[in-house]
Amino acid sequence: MPLDAICISALNAELQQRIAGGRIDKIQQPERDMLLFSLRANGENLRLLIAAGTGNARVHITKAGFENPAEPPMFCMLMRKHLTGAHIVSVSQPDHERMLIIDLNSRDELGVEARKQLIVEMIGRSSNVILVGEDGHIIDCMRRVDFAGDPMRRLLPGMIYRLPPKQSKPDIWETSSEERKALLSAADQEQAVDQWLLDHFSGLSPLVCRELAYRSGGDYELLPAQLDALLESVKAGEMEAYMLLQDGRPKDFSFLAVSQYGSGTECRRFDSFSELLDAYYTQRDREEQQRRRSHELQRSIKTARDRVARKLSSQREELKRTESREEVRRQAELVTANIYRIKKGDRVLNCEDYYQDDCPQVAIPLDPLKTPQQNAAALYKDYNKLKAAEKHLTVLTAQAEQQLDYLNSVLDMIGRAESEKDLSDIRKELTETGILRRKKAAKTEKGKAQAPYCFVSDDGFEILVGRSNLQNDELTLKTARRTDYWLHTQKIHGSHVIIRCEGQEPPERTFLQAAVIAAYYSQGRNGGKLPVDYTMVRFVHKPSGALPGKVIYSDYKTIAVESDEELVKRLKH
Repeated sequence: MPLDAICISALNAELQQRIAGGRIDKIQQPERDMLLFSLRANGENLRLLIAAGTGNARVHITKAGFENPAEPPMFCMLMRKHLTGAHIVSVSQPDHERMLIIDLNSRDELGVEARKQLIVEMIGRSSNVILVGEDGHIIDCMRRVDFAGDPMRRLLPGMIYRLPPKQSKPDIWETSSEERKALLSAADQEQAVDQWLLDHFSGLSPLVCRELAYRSGGDYELLPAQLDALLESVKAGEMEAYMLLQDGRPKDFSFLAVSQYGSGTECRRFDSFSELLDAYYTQRDREEQQRRRSHELQRSIKTARDRVARKLSSQREELKRTESREEVRRQAELVTANIYRIKKGDRVLNCEDYYQDDCPQVAIPLDPLKTPQQNAAALYKDYNKLKAAEKHLTVLTAQAEQQLDYLNSVLDMIGRAESEKDLSDIRKELTETGILRRKKAAKTEKGKAQAPYCFVSDDGFEILVGRSNLQNDELTLKTARRTDYWLHTQKIHGSHVIIRCEGQEPPERTFLQAAVIAAYYSQGRNGGKLPVDYTMVRFVHKPSGALPGKVIYSDYKTIAVESDEELVKRLKH
């Protein structure tokens, strides 16, 4: 969610305490809509992040690392010119607006002290960073708004800066309890409470409106007490930083503990709003970056898969045409047997087909420009070509089918990748198999290889799961002992699963739990009950020349299980 006015007021108090009086030592612009200030304030080195992108506008102290472009953008150069060495006087929030104003003392080209303001507007699509001079004129903006934009508010160098226009709705912080009750008494009781709050007051975010509606049970009579309690706690400065997480992933954040989502959402408290925003956006951006890279990798593999599928379709059509080779051979033998009947220039040979019981008459087309012997030789040549093509195409189609199956397995692995390292391992595998080209001057990835996913059954047996096809091979063919058990979903793509036995026979419960894990890490994760095969590792073999992850196995048994995410999470080690 975008920062609401209340979160910004809490953030303003934090920043005023931590960075006021600080000196700007360094300015960077890692992304188009992001600035990073290195500060020395109150005896510590800090980094202040200012972002003005749609959906991620914010200001906070950060510990995250960012990669800077080789050449700093023009706006960054301008910031360095005006603000390097400047001292931060104060941080303020005007009139409960979603913006912060950082007042600065700097010096101009002649060394004369000058007051400047760095204004950060965090207003959705209109978010911006504006540098304003002592005379109130705009020096420059991160995002210029010219005459094609809002005619009531243009943001261009040299123009006088004016605050954003206020909303027509009353500011809830400027209303009294009696005024709010008067508005409530005229409310349409059929309208949802949260929507009514959004329609009639500014200063409240949709999340807070939903929380007030939840706490009041959607009852307009109970709403005034909830509103009064909220406003009193905020005015008293009783605001705390909370992040909402679903399945361990950041969903939202707020200045109050949110209970509307029930037990399915964790409400995690942070010591400061800077810590909250840094954690929220760092994790969200990391997941977004992984999603984007995953999408790019999927697109490359789908392109390769579609190319193989088209080639396979063409090969199958050619292979089907070779089925006529025996008919061509019979024609060649019939021409040879009846060569005495043929004269040069004949276009058709009418003769008995002695390959059939009743020896029916057949008509065999001939080339009139060839002699009878040449016609027979041409038919034998066509037969030999079709026979050779059948042999060659059978091998090619088998290889293409294996490659198509492999690429589908890779797509399944990409869809289940849980981290950037997982994607990196898959990318490495595809480069080694020649599916992806090795990038020129690519940096060699350092660090230890990732371990397989590890689980421990309720009976104490270790269960290992491969993260990629290369790791599947490593796990099954090198890591596992011959007496360990190997599991895999039947006839669909999935990870190799190993039960480490350590000389013991696993009980039935361990086999069931390992099978559930195999179903979860497979293409049929959400497809109901799945058959999972299991056998000892000594009965699993890799065919010569097979692609990564491809094995054959025998002496197996099958369990039908259903994927269970809760069980998988509980057993994960």
